[in-house]
Amino acid sequence: EVQLVESGGGLVQPGGSLRLSCAASGFTFGRYDMTWFRRAPGKGPQWISTITDDGGEAHYLDSVEGRFTISRDNAKKMLYLQMNMLQSSDTAVYYCAREGEVYTEVIRDRQGTQVTVSS
Repeated sequence: EVQLVESGGGLVQPGGSLRLSCAASGFTFGRYDMTWFRRAPGKGPQWISTITDDGGEAHYLDSVEGRFTISRDNAKKMLYLQMNMLQSSDTAVYYCAREGEVYTEVIRDRQGTQVTVSS
């Protein structure tokens, strides 16, 4: 059974930083591209970033490019999202997803981690 557990969210002031983590189990982590996405209040899921299975390539939503960095540790089966220069528009519940997962199903089945950017 695929298990992904997000952590690391919290309340942070604009301009601050957070590092999100995603612990994976139940599948061969290093064989899948991994994604972070988010859901802001009242909005649908929004893709943020994807990293290839070997960590060699990463792609970002334009609005987070240069502020967020996705990374992974395949030996530890961990996915990370370093978020810097946070803005109020980054407030959302953040989720990690394995390649092929449907975002709406992830939202239905998992809690994600809440990030609130506010002064």
